[in-house]
Amino acid sequence: MAVTSNAIQSQESLDQSEDAAIAQKSTALIAPESRKQPPAESHESIRARQLVILSFWIIVIFLGIPIWWWTTSIHRATLPLKEMMNWAEGKACRPTFSLEVMVEGPCLQENEILRILRATQHALDDQNESTLHHLRLRMGYDYARPNSSQDMRVDGEYGQVNVAFDGIPELKEKALRIRLLPQIDLTSARTELEPHTALLKISYPPTLVPPASSSSFPLATFVAAQLQNLFAEEQAILAHAMSSGPVLSSSHQSATSNGQSSSTFNTSTNSSKDHRAANVPVLSAELATRLASRSTRVMKYAPTYHVTISLFSSGAWPSSWDIEGAIAEDLAPLLDSASVISNFTVDTQTQLFASLSPSVQKPQYDPEHGVWTLKDEDLSGFINAAEWPLSPSIGAGPTLNFVIYVPDSSTTPLVIKESRATSWLIPQWGGVVILNPPETLRAPGSRLSKEELQPVLSKFSHQLLSFLGAPQSPPSIPLQLQSLMRIRAASLLLSASSTLGSLARLTLTLSSIAIPETVSAAVEATIDQLSKTCDALRDGRFETALGHARAAEMAAERSFFEKSMVGQVYFPDEHKVAVYLPLLGPVGVPLIMSGLKELRRVLMARRLKTKTR
Repeated sequence: MAVTSNAIQSQESLDQSEDAAIAQKSTALIAPESRKQPPAESHESIRARQLVILSFWIIVIFLGIPIWWWTTSIHRATLPLKEMMNWAEGKACRPTFSLEVMVEGPCLQENEILRILRATQHALDDQNESTLHHLRLRMGYDYARPNSSQDMRVDGEYGQVNVAFDGIPELKEKALRIRLLPQIDLTSARTELEPHTALLKISYPPTLVPPASSSSFPLATFVAAQLQNLFAEEQAILAHAMSSGPVLSSSHQSATSNGQSSSTFNTSTNSSKDHRAANVPVLSAELATRLASRSTRVMKYAPTYHVTISLFSSGAWPSSWDIEGAIAEDLAPLLDSASVISNFTVDTQTQLFASLSPSVQKPQYDPEHGVWTLKDEDLSGFINAAEWPLSPSIGAGPTLNFVIYVPDSSTTPLVIKESRATSWLIPQWGGVVILNPPETLRAPGSRLSKEELQPVLSKFSHQLLSFLGAPQSPPSIPLQLQSLMRIRAASLLLSASSTLGSLARLTLTLSSIAIPETVSAAVEATIDQLSKTCDALRDGRFETALGHARAAEMAAERSFFEKSMVGQVYFPDEHKVAVYLPLLGPVGVPLIMSGLKELRRVLMARRLKTKTR
């Protein structure tokens, strides 16, 4: 047993010695290989690697970056920003409206009419508190003498009366004609304004014309006061537009809603309002409020309006109506006269068994007056939009809806409870007239004649003028249309000017926005048209001024809402980083690391070479 254990121990010791010997041999074999250095890199391979890395950088710097810069650069055309801001702030143009008034005196001598003109012009200058209206009196052509070259001029504070006796009328639009008619049987002066012509007849007793030595002139004072009253509402509307007009429209405010643009906008707005306030009279708070509420009713200017006249009857009558003849006699003359301002298209439609809107309460009977009544609060929901075929818009222009409603025989006559009226306006939409026909029209097969439609179309005519923005006074259609022309020209001038200011602020705020050459050309066209508008207003050529103002508004809107420019407004720099980083990261990191590694190797080689020396 003892011998066996000793043999085992001796065998184990022998194995251990053999393992140790093998380990020593393996160590001796491996140690020299681990200390062996790699072979030196040849000069040709180093040169090739450097040229490869350099070629990549040359391609990136001289080819990749220029192509990227050229394809992604934003073109910004040069804009006259200072001139644009001057127009927006009211510094480039001070609108003035030169109204020429012709004075005729068939029964007066030449020296008498000239004396009245001089005295009236001075009275106008004394009474006029606004620099907007320049009323210039001029002698009628009845006194023209072809064989005389004599000129007479009456100077005033705001204008002059230039009376040329060459028989050639001036190329200027006449705002009004005044006819002076002396009458012995009168004790005081009185006026008569023609409703369908721009003619004001003034009848006066001869005692209102004092002798030449007198310092007072009652007739001149009376004529000047009448002229001021005729144009008072127009003057107030223009003053309100100039003092508190839209320096920046709501559609343009949305494009400049960040902090920087808001600050710029507030500064320029205050400057513009202060500058314009110095040029117009101060309006009372009540008048300003009334004029502000007027803007909620007036339609925005458009080159074309679509007029839809609809007949809705709660029963089976009338079965037809002579609407074509009624339009030709009562509405077409107004539309033809207003065509210098905007174009109009007219269409008609009828619907029988038209029920009222479910939200409207049933008419209530008033036994005291024997009528059926509707409450004022039900007028806003009177239109049954779900069942009545009223299109909100036809074509490019806005639509004005004029509705004739014929109530059922059981609720006739139908009126508004508070005012006993049968017509009302729906702001920015149209007008409604309740037609209570006589018994003869309630039978099946009855027909509405043009005589019965004449009062309805007369109301529609007044509603149309109200929607277009014409003043309610004076009660003369030609004078109202002339006032509307001047008001529209002024509003378009302000709108185009404010659009230029909005574009200038947007350009200064967003430096990364693209500005194509088409925008620059449109801005130049806008400024040119605005200058012509201002000159035409000053010269009294209001139809020409309206045409230039319309062109300026279209060019300004075209420049502001340029498609290629608007798309860049809502593309911030963070989006660009998110687009470029996934593309440039995998390419740029290896290129930069290889360049740095090669640069480090070159520097280490130079250091080693310096030490060996």
